[in-house]
Amino acid sequence: MINEKSALAREFWEKGYVEDCPIYDFHGHMHEMAGGFLPAPETEQMLHTIRRAHIESFIFSSHIALNSPEIAERANLEPVRKVGRPLRAYLGVKTYDADWERDRALLEENPDVYVGCKFLLDYFHVPLEGERHVPYWEYLNEHGLLALCHTWGWSRWDGPDNVERVAKTYPNVSILCGHSMHGEWDRAIAIAKECPNVYLELTAVMDDRGVLERFVGELGSERILFGTDLPWFSTFYYIGAILDADITDDDRRNIFYRNGKKLLARIGRE
Repeated sequence: MINEKSALAREFWEKGYVEDCPIYDFHGHMHEMAGGFLPAPETEQMLHTIRRAHIESFIFSSHIALNSPEIAERANLEPVRKVGRPLRAYLGVKTYDADWERDRALLEENPDVYVGCKFLLDYFHVPLEGERHVPYWEYLNEHGLLALCHTWGWSRWDGPDNVERVAKTYPNVSILCGHSMHGEWDRAIAIAKECPNVYLELTAVMDDRGVLERFVGELGSERILFGTDLPWFSTFYYIGAILDADITDDDRRNIFYRNGKKLLARIGRE
């Protein structure tokens, strides 16, 4: 059923997109994932989805970049160099292979590719604020860049306590909480209220009906970001879930593109 309260929902239903409502996806991956099956993980396959959904900006960190020391950042750099917009990347912070001098050079040599770093610490069992990550956080803080962090409720490595510590220690980093500290919704809202550099990203949030409405009602829509974890989840499901939520079209525009445009403009990567 179409959300009759939403002009955006009606136009999306009729055309598959809205001319003046681009979409900025801040949480993507790419390429195959060892031990799992993804039906369309390669660059051209993902571009088909991105273009159909009228995604204007898709920021990703390749599974290979996060898991393969041998190939590493080539898996991020090559797709962006080949395709250009809408692709941008996060440098994958590989805790098991942390080499700050190597990674700083990559960030400085490729400002047109990278918007910041991606931390996925439930994989590596090292906390966000761990010693090996300090040079990355200090650099991101100095340059005001983005940090997309996998965050999950009750995690020892990237749970609410970890997010709160890094947010307060590095206030100039825009911390994008992938999955919004999933399950610990009260803590996510409280931390975002207290820390203006914390943003809540919606991947996996939409599996729990009513949470987006809580975020908007208690925090506002200005620090909520659209994300899908593509190729893990359906871009079209996430668009539909936001169109169907009990929020205003103004809130939807903030989530789909306004907040993202402001973030990227702030770091000169729009």
